[in-house]
Amino acid sequence: MNNKKIIIISCYIALFTTLRATAQQSIKLSQADCRKMALAYSEELQKADNALRLAEFDREIAKTAFLPKFDASAIGAYMFPDMDMMGMELRMRGTYMAGINLTQPIYAGGKILTGQRLARIGKEAAAERYRMTRMDVLAEADNAYWMYIAVGRKVRMLESYQAQMDTLYRQMETALEAGMATENDLLRIEAKHSEIQYQLQKARNGANLCRMSLCRIVGADFHTEIEAMDTTLVISMPSKLTSDIYGRPELHLLQKQVAAGKEQIRMARAAMLPTVGLTANYMYYGNIKLNSMANAGDGTMVPFSQEFRDGMGMLMLAVKIPLFSWGENRKKVRKAKYELHNAELDLQKNTRLLSIEVQQAIQNVQDGYHLIHTAEKGLRQANENLRVMRNRYTASMASLTDLLDAQSQWQQAESNLIEAQTQYKIFETEYLRAIGRLDF
Repeated sequence: MNNKKIIIISCYIALFTTLRATAQQSIKLSQADCRKMALAYSEELQKADNALRLAEFDREIAKTAFLPKFDASAIGAYMFPDMDMMGMELRMRGTYMAGINLTQPIYAGGKILTGQRLARIGKEAAAERYRMTRMDVLAEADNAYWMYIAVGRKVRMLESYQAQMDTLYRQMETALEAGMATENDLLRIEAKHSEIQYQLQKARNGANLCRMSLCRIVGADFHTEIEAMDTTLVISMPSKLTSDIYGRPELHLLQKQVAAGKEQIRMARAAMLPTVGLTANYMYYGNIKLNSMANAGDGTMVPFSQEFRDGMGMLMLAVKIPLFSWGENRKKVRKAKYELHNAELDLQKNTRLLSIEVQQAIQNVQDGYHLIHTAEKGLRQANENLRVMRNRYTASMASLTDLLDAQSQWQQAESNLIEAQTQYKIFETEYLRAIGRLDF
């Protein structure tokens, strides 16, 4: 009896654990939730954030070039044999020296200021790359979310279509038993039913792939079931659409590239200018001994030893003037000028391409809105046609072929509306990305 109780309790625990795990693997997801999770999980956005932080470090490092540098040094030496200096013996066995140095750049041909400006441009470029990556993540999340909703709606539409065919099949079976239909009619319905089943299976497979793609984007487990919340699409007439591209991070990056090219020319020219630096140091030394023989006063020579232990300071002003380098520096300047010209050409070319991209995005939004109205009109007509054909078929005033055609037209019209509404939402996101205003 005790063993049976243990087994029953274990089964309940296992069932509870399974149900709890299943509940944990199902999430409700709105578009806002999808965006938040995608931004929090995206590896590319994290890398862009790291790049921004690295650029900030580079700028802070460039600022330190103005400041004096301090360093200390210590030297120990053991020299043998001893040196003879005019009858005296210099002994340096265990000699030590220790000192501190200060180096202050005064003029470096403009390299320090140019380096700071380049670091600032690098940070601004990193910020634009972060913003661009953020918009790409949002666009990908929106695309996956609306595609998941669209395929889910198609699955439900095909399930409704399949239910209609099941009802028609049962009616045809009853009519066949009563001798009011032919076996050929039943076979045609069976064939149509198989076709719908095939389409439904493809749609379910597609929905599963879209679900896994959405799980990947939001960072959920691939077995997680997702319930999309924004299934009722609200389509509003597009407001005044602007073709302004000056919010695009890609355009700002190209402008930063041109600005960096100008600074590279200044950096190359700085190598041709003199540099001035101030150095100050203090050195302490000891254990340097000088051994000799000294007269004691009565002609007697006695050994004499003197140890040197002292400190000394020094201040130096160094000027370095480049005189001749076989034209290396001038060639570097010319090379930097060509690179700047290439950056300006890239800016000119891509500005036009970005403008075209925005115009295409505007056209897509406008066309997508009109397609929705066309699809809605087609669905209304298909619904009315299906209603009329059902009534006529029930009254034996229309053939089975007419009814099946009406159902097929209704399926196609419903599918067209789903695709048009979903594509419009994707076009809205793409338009905001194209003008650089996709944010969350």
